[in-house]
Amino acid sequence: MPSRKKVLFPKLIPVLALLTLAIPAAVCQLNSNTASVALKATLGESLTVAATPSTVAIPLVSGGTATGTSPVAITTTWVLSASRTAVTLVGYFSSASVALTNGATTPANIPASEVLGQVTTGTPTSFTAFTQTAPLGAAGGGLTLFTQSLSATNRTANRTDNLNLEINLASQPQLPAGTYTGTLNIQAQAL
Repeated sequence: MPSRKKVLFPKLIPVLALLTLAIPAAVCQLNSNTASVALKATLGESLTVAATPSTVAIPLVSGGTATGTSPVAITTTWVLSASRTAVTLVGYFSSASVALTNGATTPANIPASEVLGQVTTGTPTSFTAFTQTAPLGAAGGGLTLFTQSLSATNRTANRTDNLNLEINLASQPQLPAGTYTGTLNIQAQAL
């Protein structure tokens, strides 16, 4: 006698097939409408300058030229639009006549004309040498350190330049002994 399982199984196959055909396809799957989301991403322009060290010691030489103890590493970083044509980096003092002072009751001053700056590829130049082209700072107190032309390949870029500083006291041999302080501002412009 055949087992009961063997007899029942062949009879269930046609019943299962009929049940599968009787269930409509829409019951198995239901799709919604399609919602759309517009994306808008904006990358704003940026231009930053970082300088290290924040203090440079210059051991002055009476009647002579003194060099800073370390160069200033200046990193200029930019992300600019296609309308920009150049990046300019400028060093400047707030006053052409007083770049450094001893701050005494009878102050002695070192003017910007006696402070010299040199980026790695240039020669030491007075901070008054580019009065007309230095777009920032006091008239006669600025120096253009570099101008970088822009193209499609460098609108997002950075560069690091070393600025060597000197003070030439040849025109002030009678400058009194003391500690002289001042602030050199370094700023970039995108044109």
